[in-house]
Amino acid sequence: MGTLLRVDMAEMKVAREENPYDEPLQGRALIGRIMKAEVNPECEPLGRNNQLIITTGPFAGTAVPCAGRLSVGCKSPLTGGIKEANSGGVLATKLGRLGISAVVVQGCPSSPGPYLLYISGGESKLVARPDLKNKRVYELASGLAGEFPGAGLALIGPAGEALMTAAGVAITDVDGVPGRYAARGGVGAVMGSKGLKAIVVDDSGGKRAQGANPQRIKAAIGRLATLIKETPQTAVVYHDYGTPAMVETMNAIGGLPTRNFSTGHFEKARDISGDVVRERIIERGGQTTHRCMPGCMIGCSNVFSLAGGDKTISPLEYETIGLLGSNCCIGDLDAIGRLNWLCNDIGIDTIEIGATIAVAMEAGLVEFGDSDGAARLIEGIANQTLLGRVLGHGAVVTGRVLGVRNVPAVKGQAMAAYEPRGVKGMGVTFATSPMGADHTAGTTARMNLVHHKAEGQVEASRQAQITAAVYDSLGMCLFVGTAVKSEWTVLTELVNGMLGIEWTVDDLREAAKSVLKRELEFNRAAGLGKAQDRLPEYFYTVENPHTGSVFDIPAEDLDRVLGEL
Repeated sequence: MGTLLRVDMAEMKVAREENPYDEPLQGRALIGRIMKAEVNPECEPLGRNNQLIITTGPFAGTAVPCAGRLSVGCKSPLTGGIKEANSGGVLATKLGRLGISAVVVQGCPSSPGPYLLYISGGESKLVARPDLKNKRVYELASGLAGEFPGAGLALIGPAGEALMTAAGVAITDVDGVPGRYAARGGVGAVMGSKGLKAIVVDDSGGKRAQGANPQRIKAAIGRLATLIKETPQTAVVYHDYGTPAMVETMNAIGGLPTRNFSTGHFEKARDISGDVVRERIIERGGQTTHRCMPGCMIGCSNVFSLAGGDKTISPLEYETIGLLGSNCCIGDLDAIGRLNWLCNDIGIDTIEIGATIAVAMEAGLVEFGDSDGAARLIEGIANQTLLGRVLGHGAVVTGRVLGVRNVPAVKGQAMAAYEPRGVKGMGVTFATSPMGADHTAGTTARMNLVHHKAEGQVEASRQAQITAAVYDSLGMCLFVGTAVKSEWTVLTELVNGMLGIEWTVDDLREAAKSVLKRELEFNRAAGLGKAQDRLPEYFYTVENPHTGSVFDIPAEDLDRVLGEL
């Protein structure tokens, strides 16, 4: 379904071709297919043989709600394995309207650029743009919006240009703000290695795809919309409070990372909670609900104005609050918001940098809780000081350079905002997912479990990872799963109506398992063995003071999470 746009940076050529891959799903599934066929697992992540792959789901550009997520894939320069970084924004919808299911960027230019890739229905081309060199993300987006009105943008900041492995790719949202990030795994550095500074997608003249059976799709859309509207989590909690609602929940159970993941409880959690985020937004005339992509029915995002009104964050999310906030012992939302804005402007992952700053705090570079000191460290990344370049390569490199032994990372990538001794299912996902320590790879935090006990965590993580692979491969928001729950027939009806096939729920589950198996095979071929499917040793031996628990999932149980698919 759809075509591939192949971009050869060595030859400076752009060409459309029929999609040669027999893959009903797209997104994360298509990334795995392409990488298995075209990318040597032993290649250098920032070298000419790696690829940057940007894919949509099969419903991108259609009337299916909450189905405009974007997947950005490559061999990760952080983990050394396969990577899919997921993002909202408008790009997937615009690519879908142009009939493009994937943009495959290969090779490296003989001249470093930077270059702009322009994509439209009429032509696609590479343009040398030396004037864009080292521009920060917000200025870059503003300038290109004036040059290409109505287009969707994918951008990197100075961090990506400098090949810093904590760099992400910024995607513009429905308001043209470049605050949606395919952030994790160093995908921004891979984009920088290809010489690309910006991708511009102009879908004027594009059209909404109808699918093989529009009436079947329409009926399934109606059922999906009803489920979303009738589920309190999607209709009320996500809509009114968004992801910051998790702050106090995680704090209460000892799962909120605090002081470089040394505990799971932060005494100032109330000050950075979802309730206070909402109160501040209302006081300052922001938006308590916001769509991360066209067609979103949930609106879990927000627009948060900082004190003084000089800067706006869209959005301020739980993961950022947990990593740049409690993990660094910073209990002020405005301070967290300014750090968030600064990371976005530089083009760097707030999760990775939040973990990195806390490691630097443990090393004594600045005190825990010093937001001004944290801002200076992040500015050093932008200015490419020697220390800044170290920090820009993430928590593991920073820990090694500064002599900090306890670094919360798996496969070279920092953990998301769940303390794994307090939320053990997340620890299982962090350890075993082919993606490294990603929260979106298999979230158990909202499941009905005793989270600091070992019982049930392995199976919960396995099922969560299968579910995540489904939604990532459909290009759908993972929060839709909260409403759909086990009623996966609504998903198969959408797939069947769109593609003209007759999949069952079992077919969909098997396809998701195949996604995970391909990713695991790639990682094994890249040299990532079972030893990399573990948490850092201190989580097994040092108690989380709030829960009195260690991470006690046996190694043989971790090995069977994906070994029994």
